[in-house]
Amino acid sequence: MYYLIYGILYTMSLVPMRLLYILSDILAFFLYYFIRYRRGVVMGNLLIAFPEKSDEERTRIAKKFYRQFVDSFMETIKLLSAGKSFITRRFVIDNPEVLESQFRRGRKCQLHLGHTFNWEIADAAMPLLSSFRFLVVYMPIGNKVFDRLFMKIRGRTGTVLLPATDMRKKILPYRNDRYLLTLVADQAPGGPEYAYWLNFFGKPTPFVKAPERGARIADIPVVFAQLYSTRRGHYRARLETAADHPGELPEGELTRRYTAFLERCIRQYPENYLWSHKRWKSQWKPEYRDNWIDQQENIPA
Repeated sequence: MYYLIYGILYTMSLVPMRLLYILSDILAFFLYYFIRYRRGVVMGNLLIAFPEKSDEERTRIAKKFYRQFVDSFMETIKLLSAGKSFITRRFVIDNPEVLESQFRRGRKCQLHLGHTFNWEIADAAMPLLSSFRFLVVYMPIGNKVFDRLFMKIRGRTGTVLLPATDMRKKILPYRNDRYLLTLVADQAPGGPEYAYWLNFFGKPTPFVKAPERGARIADIPVVFAQLYSTRRGHYRARLETAADHPGELPEGELTRRYTAFLERCIRQYPENYLWSHKRWKSQWKPEYRDNWIDQQENIPA
């Protein structure tokens, strides 16, 4: 089954991008109007994030999101056959010196980003644009065929993939390397009772502790990355040093900085965020009060 699906998608990847984008427009139209793929989730998330906007404004964001969503899928398929020049033409780092200065100092580094498009092109481009060994923590896909397929796509240019389910063991061979460990830090935590809680778009939201905890224990510099699109199919990354010595920060501070950064990014480019995932599926409970880290707001009732 793997080779059949791979063969179909590889053949599809040979199609010029302009034709893939025509197909993307058609699929996005059907996803929004007829299939209504997770449309309730998308509109519900947008209502939570932007209650001040009108229904028409949120609808416009949603339509742009579906186009970005399908574009991202088409661009990911293209990566099966795309050469290095294709990838580096379509992904640029605005300020690479933020990372390179850490590399020259002989330090490891963590890169934190959110579910903003197109992280798959970023995954392929970063090993080509950075001096670091590029490590990415990923969540294995339940379907073994698609898990294998995405492992191939994500590893084509040298990215080292570390399963989140066994990350501590899998990172050991690289412990003496100057690596850039990349984490999509807005993953929904498996157990909200073990997460940090704070307001995100004004609503109590859980965030996984692992990104902050690992950086603080090892005192590894943390850089935040904002991914954004300049035109269709072309992406850039704007980097921001979050903490040069996270070990000196009080607990929760790095996560507070990350959520503030992520919210600013989403407000600037709202259509670029993955609104189809259930960011607010976990509800706040008073028994989580010891995990509340928001300094700007009182603990919710």
